Amino acid sequence: MEKRTNPRRFLTAVVVSDKMDKTRVVQVQTVQKHGKYEKQVRNFAKYKAHDEKNAAKTGDVVRIMESRPLSRDKRWIISEIVGAKV
Repeated sequence: MEKRTNPRRFLTAVVVSDKMDKTRVVQVQTVQKHGKYEKQVRNFAKYKAHDEKNAAKTGDVVRIMESRPLSRDKRWIISEIVGAKV
């Protein structure tokens, strides 16, 4: 038997909204170097992630996993809460 590798992507994100039921809006930050000026540029992307237990709150750092489409906008699942907001 062949061993299949999991092609899913994992990202670290911060929860920016927890107003929906079982859905969290998370923001992912990536840092890239500008091609011409070589300055570090921060890029932000917001995703809707599924949170079955409504455990993540605004400000929490979470790890999200790519999944099949769960709704029109949701393609990510919160796999674990890395750090809670103090």
